[in-house]
Amino acid sequence: MTDASPNRAGLAILSILIGVTAISLNDMLIKQLSGGYALHQIVFARSAIGIFLSLGLVHLEGGFHLLKTRQPGLHVLRGVLIVISNMTFFLALAALPLAEATALFFVAPLFITLLSVPLLGEKVGPLRLGAVAVGFVGVIIMQRPWASSEALAVSRLVLMLPIVAAVTYALNQIMTRRLGVTAKASVLSVYIQATFLVVSVGFFAVAGDGRFVGEEASTSLTFLLRAWVWPAPGDLWVFVALGVNSAVIGYCLSQAYRLGDAATVAPFEYVLLPLAVFWGLVIFGELPAWEVWVGIALILAAGLFVFLRERQKARAITRGYGVRR
Repeated sequence: MTDASPNRAGLAILSILIGVTAISLNDMLIKQLSGGYALHQIVFARSAIGIFLSLGLVHLEGGFHLLKTRQPGLHVLRGVLIVISNMTFFLALAALPLAEATALFFVAPLFITLLSVPLLGEKVGPLRLGAVAVGFVGVIIMQRPWASSEALAVSRLVLMLPIVAAVTYALNQIMTRRLGVTAKASVLSVYIQATFLVVSVGFFAVAGDGRFVGEEASTSLTFLLRAWVWPAPGDLWVFVALGVNSAVIGYCLSQAYRLGDAATVAPFEYVLLPLAVFWGLVIFGELPAWEVWVGIALILAAGLFVFLRERQKARAITRGYGVRR
């Protein structure tokens, strides 16, 4: 497939750095709210504000006629993948330290490498396959297979949630590059926000009164099914900040992968890892365990090797683009 996207690397890198910083703030704020509000309420509030701002950007980029699409099915599928990726990651955030959840999610580029073979027809050589294997060793270490269930702070199901988020994110990256050739970044952001609104309203209709939350429910399940409540005055600004952040993330990450090829842009997403460690320490007093540090090192090394190898070969392995949140 010929890539017709403009390749303006400097602006693409600036866009990804702004977007990644906004993601780190988003994750930190959602973790702060996870103890008192339902996930679907937080998603609804931030998407309602985010879609309003994104529609304003659509108007600035050419008008509302840009929202018309010849590929509605792909937009819907892309939106569903993003919703699954976001919600599984946020559920993990409620129970896991911020740095650990973020590090586990960063196995996504490795899944992109593997999925590019059957889905994009790419050829992946032994060096990159070896790097992928090293990254997955990091994931296994962070999963602590030698520990008993009682010794773990969370269930193994919770530890798998960021992996599910990574797989769906990888599928989204691979499939949406074709949309980015013709659709503006603001338009892509609007479709994302609209999907989040539909899903969150559906959750409210089914579980918005909290009737499915039992006394024995886990932290993540309680976060998913808790009843909606009116935000406390001190939390209102957090909901507003999440909404503004949502529009910034949707636009900046879409724009980054429209303007630059994935091999140039994607390595800068790893800035999110030190930011997650920073917020975890400063806001939540969390320091990663040794298993997490080892996992971070292996996943980071493997992911960067894959992308640097691709740059050396002068062709991008991923033709999708990353709009995790």
